Amino acid sequence: MYNRINAIVPYMIVVLLVSLASCGKQIPKIVNSPDNNISAKIILNQGIQYEVFFNKDNIIDTSVIDITLADNIQLHDFELLGTEEQKVNESWERVWGKKKDVVNNYNELVFHLREKSTDIFMDLYFRAYNDGIAFRYGFPEQESIKSFNIGKEETQFAFPDECKVWRADYQNYRSSQEQEFMNVSISDITADQLIGMPLLAEVNDSCYAVITEADLTDWAGAFLVSDSKQNTIVTNLAPHPEDTLIAVTRETPALSPWRVIMVAKTPGKLIESDLIANLNDPVAFDDCSWIRPGAAAWDWWWCNSYMPDAGFEPGPNQQTMKYFIDFASEMGWEYQIVDWQWYGEPFADGGANPNVDITTCIDGINIEELVDYAASKGVKIIVWLHWEHLQKQMDEALALYEKWGVSGIKVDFMDRQDQDMVNFYHEVARKAADHKLVVDFHGAYKPTGVSRTYPNLITREGVMGNEYNKWSNRVTPEHNVTLPFTRGLLGEMDYTPVSFNNVSPDEFVTEDKSDNGSPMVQTTRCQQMAMPVVYESAFTVFCDSPDNYLKGNGVEFLKNIPTTWDETKVLAAVVGDYVAIARRAGTTWYMGAMTDGTSRELSIDLSFLGEGQYNAVIFEDDPDDSPSKTVRKEFVATDNDSLTFVMAEGGGGVGVFEKIK
Repeated sequence: MYNRINAIVPYMIVVLLVSLASCGKQIPKIVNSPDNNISAKIILNQGIQYEVFFNKDNIIDTSVIDITLADNIQLHDFELLGTEEQKVNESWERVWGKKKDVVNNYNELVFHLREKSTDIFMDLYFRAYNDGIAFRYGFPEQESIKSFNIGKEETQFAFPDECKVWRADYQNYRSSQEQEFMNVSISDITADQLIGMPLLAEVNDSCYAVITEADLTDWAGAFLVSDSKQNTIVTNLAPHPEDTLIAVTRETPALSPWRVIMVAKTPGKLIESDLIANLNDPVAFDDCSWIRPGAAAWDWWWCNSYMPDAGFEPGPNQQTMKYFIDFASEMGWEYQIVDWQWYGEPFADGGANPNVDITTCIDGINIEELVDYAASKGVKIIVWLHWEHLQKQMDEALALYEKWGVSGIKVDFMDRQDQDMVNFYHEVARKAADHKLVVDFHGAYKPTGVSRTYPNLITREGVMGNEYNKWSNRVTPEHNVTLPFTRGLLGEMDYTPVSFNNVSPDEFVTEDKSDNGSPMVQTTRCQQMAMPVVYESAFTVFCDSPDNYLKGNGVEFLKNIPTTWDETKVLAAVVGDYVAIARRAGTTWYMGAMTDGTSRELSIDLSFLGEGQYNAVIFEDDPDDSPSKTVRKEFVATDNDSLTFVMAEGGGGVGVFEKIK
């Protein structure tokens, strides 16, 4: 297993290596991206300051990195002991994701520092990539401190001017991170808001930037809050639940997460970026052959709801599970989720029920039998768990699930990103891998690229997805076409897409007000069908019932659909307005397009196909008919052709291009 601690060289050895580089003068240092389009300037002057430039324009003005230990000990008066530089240009292969072959190309500048008032040694790392800047700090092994507590880390991101941003206000530290990303001015962020990462900014006409973090490991996750400096936001670490004065407790050596500024000329290029994954450690185990990306049927969105063709009473019972397993097999999907209640009522008195056992099934459910039945149909089983129940019985339960033949776990309701919870995520990923179990986190914080290290972590929620249609009208077409540029660009996103109960916004009502108790969505069929292509998730959980899918037009597009890709290209993109993405699996290209509440025609250049001829099957909206209707077209395409999607209000389009020769 890769050991991140061994990657940190003890401090005294580093000093010997770089002592000749120390000039004794604290002058600005600059690190440039390999293509020289992005640069960071670092100034050590009674503290740590930095600026970021893109195509010579200042996009992050002078900003401070301010670290405060417990007991209000501030680290701000630094002596520069030396620097190191390195250039890296390598490649690696993803287990799953938006692109199989990844280039990791950056220039790095490392500062070795001593804080004068405390005699604490600290290292500061700055990396410049062609798609952004990343920096972190670390405390090497040293005599001054064996352990430390961080009370606050206030890293500023100062925009040079007023600019437009897309922000999600999570309101408090205990959050499932399921909110809209609202389009506001940077100055509209107020002191009472707790902004989640990522934050997308349109810095100027030719620069988009995203503020987020990467490699969140044994540390507190960061939020963003407004700063007293104009047009500036600053990090705010999630505190320990039991001690709000401390955010991080560590022994040396230790590294912080990366603070990341993704940068691109257009928002579509942000979606294509591999920066977050590149900032994480390689795979932590040797054998990944058992990790199977794939699609899943899911009983819960429709369980106990309208399923007239089932022929039985749907619910947490064997009949329902087998019905969904049969459907998953018919669709060529790899998984079926056995959702909550299989081991008893998970909740009591507003919290987790303390009187359940996650190694015992309720009457009417038999997981071992379901595993065997699913295997006979070519389907794998994933079981749902409340995180508190898993925490209490983790070792026993995971070993039992492996014995039963279960393929994965869906862990829910964490709703935190403090250090203890971050460590819980990592413990689950590690121990699940020991038992060859994949993991889906719900009630989760945003991705930080750790799924590169633990690729059995195949998806996570942390998004306001289709389930919100059951009780609210908040999942609008505008929300759906904002997600690819905000939460979606960080990585795996379990939105639970593709409802076939499509209505216009005027017709939309929540589940409890519908005639038959069935959930609706206020988008067209084609927008929903585009989601498995537009939204990245190695584990794509389809939300609707077999009844609706099997009698709905367009269902053929969902059969055997890939969930991991060899290549990704963004074809057209305006944040909150529309997006079109093409993804390749083998020699077949899949394309998905989505629009907001405005109908539009979107012309797509098919040059991404490359040489050869392709059999193209296209589904697009019928603007003059019901939102649930699609228009199917089939033709032979080449890379010299173009395609115009006619998208209705809240609409979309999808296409499959299979290579002929």
